[in-house]
Amino acid sequence: MTGEDRSAVEDGPAAESDSAPSPPDSDDPDLEDLLETLDELQHAVDEPHERAKVRETISLVERMPGASVFTDRITKYTSRDMAEAFVGAVLFSLPLLVEGGVFEIAAWFAATTVRGVPVLLFAHVAFVLVMTAGLLYFADFREITIRHPILGIIPRRYAGILAVSLLTSTFMLLLWGRLHEGSPTTIEQAGRVAVVWAAAAFGAGLGDILPGESKGADLGRFDLDIGDRGRDD
Repeated sequence: MTGEDRSAVEDGPAAESDSAPSPPDSDDPDLEDLLETLDELQHAVDEPHERAKVRETISLVERMPGASVFTDRITKYTSRDMAEAFVGAVLFSLPLLVEGGVFEIAAWFAATTVRGVPVLLFAHVAFVLVMTAGLLYFADFREITIRHPILGIIPRRYAGILAVSLLTSTFMLLLWGRLHEGSPTTIEQAGRVAVVWAAAAFGAGLGDILPGESKGADLGRFDLDIGDRGRDD
């Protein structure tokens, strides 16, 4: 064996060990430690098929019976999650449907304009979007894993909660005759929906994530990941 061959053999394992994930530091490792190690391994490998294998392993571990007992991580997004979001949206929006304050806020949104643009209404919508994102991904109720985002950008759970809560708010305002009461303008109607939507979105987020990961088929198997199918954040 030549000197170059011996050098290659000696350097090979060292180079691999540099990129390999380190074992858990905990003296009593659990499933969460295993998932963290697999996450590190997923980012350490270079080949697409290797990353796919690691993702399959992570998915298999998370589907193991009793796995939810050992981890607060939520990876799947199922139809049951959407049902839980609907229940949360209804519970939080019900008190506002009988409050006249919703009409007053909507009228304020419509009256406060800049060159005809209801700036406060748009600001309120932005607030709902940011609040929902913060509740899901920064409030630390659960560790939410973003997988197969729509168009490669929009998390499915985030979009689902916003859509379910918005539809619930609009439907209930219509059902209870609160959307058209008093002959409001179109902007006032949008304002009424937006006000109820804020509470409904908050309730939908809590209703979805607080019970933990739901059983059932992951909606990711449907064609929602139109963008980068291999992306797994």
